[in-house]
Amino acid sequence: MTGPAASGENATLSTGDHSNPRHKRSLWAWCLFDWANSAYPTVVVTFIVAAYVTTGVATDPESGTAAWGNAMSLSGLSVAVLAPILGAIADQGGPRKPWLGVLSAITIATAFGLWFVEPNPSFLLLALLLAGAGSASFELGTVFYNAMLPEVAPPEKLGRISGWAWGIGYAGGLAALVVCLVVFIQPETPPFGLDASKAEPVRMSGPLIGLWFLLFGLPLFFLVPDRPASQIGVVQAVRRGFVSLKHSLKRLPQRRRISRFLIAHMLYTDGLNTLFAFGGIYAAGTFGMSFQEILVFAILLNVTSGLGALGFAWVDDWIGPKPTILIALGALTLLSGAVLLVSDKLMFYVLGCAIGIFIGPAQAASRSLMARLAKPDERTEMFGLYALSGKATAFMGPFLVGWLTLAFDSQRAGMASIVAFFVVGFLILAPLKSES
Repeated sequence: MTGPAASGENATLSTGDHSNPRHKRSLWAWCLFDWANSAYPTVVVTFIVAAYVTTGVATDPESGTAAWGNAMSLSGLSVAVLAPILGAIADQGGPRKPWLGVLSAITIATAFGLWFVEPNPSFLLLALLLAGAGSASFELGTVFYNAMLPEVAPPEKLGRISGWAWGIGYAGGLAALVVCLVVFIQPETPPFGLDASKAEPVRMSGPLIGLWFLLFGLPLFFLVPDRPASQIGVVQAVRRGFVSLKHSLKRLPQRRRISRFLIAHMLYTDGLNTLFAFGGIYAAGTFGMSFQEILVFAILLNVTSGLGALGFAWVDDWIGPKPTILIALGALTLLSGAVLLVSDKLMFYVLGCAIGIFIGPAQAASRSLMARLAKPDERTEMFGLYALSGKATAFMGPFLVGWLTLAFDSQRAGMASIVAFFVVGFLILAPLKSES
């Protein structure tokens, strides 16, 4: 599972003995990057900064939520457009770390910039621009990060390493969230002279995440090998990249395995994203859970998702990524259906945590399956299309949940559409012959 022809250290690490200490260091440095970058979506996009912008910066929560949603939608659209293009260009241009470095630097810079977002509606546009740009650069960076997987992990351990990294990522996001809450936000007397009246303890979350990403992400750039530099110029790499992407898109109908997987991934990922986006809303509206209860539930959900990714990492290598995804989707279908039937808050907690166990494996095994299906000289391009498939129908899940909730005057009816995404994704993926 090696990339283009390499020489020297790169060739040794990508094709040689995966048990040597140098390679083990590169492998753990790659996994640690998941710990580093997962703090950004957890703290900025999902919890603390998102809540601060929509309720503390915007004029009112309703308009703030709408503005935040629009910014994230535009960010996702930019990822859908740019990910395949950048991936195709990178496969022509050689090394991936320069791309990952620039995109990570943008994410880190936007995180630091969030410190300047004061609790005043005049700062709303700045907040949306920073969060939107940071989210897009984060997502685009994962294209290059994911494409490194087959070059740090031996073929027989692709699933294991992907699962380990995904589990470590969940842990990193939670650890960063806890630090923000315990050190800066919850104390009655904020540390370091921060002014609570100006929301400085909350605003400090941005620089903390920027520093977190920087410190824990650096080992990858020092220890993980990269492909050798291409002999062609930048302009020629861009030209070849566009030509390669054009040909790949034309060939997709004939490349049935990858096409089938990308369509299935598009649908069940839409279900997963909608589940995360509306889980808290459903908990509050149907079960009357408070913000504190929802936060506890979110933490538990992330913990069980991380444990699921770690636990199923060996299953992926044992039975293969496709069966692992199918098991996860089957369990998600049954458990999500059960959640729609219960009315007891405790049972909601129990079933919700059980759902989390299978979210991580569905995500981690999808990454390892893409790594197995893609040819070595087109991995970044294929992970660009993989990112596209995760964003192409991102509007569909929220639209159906909202429309069905309104049509039936029931949140349960709206959330039932998520089950359909899992079922259809399962049925499309099931016939796939994933053996190489």
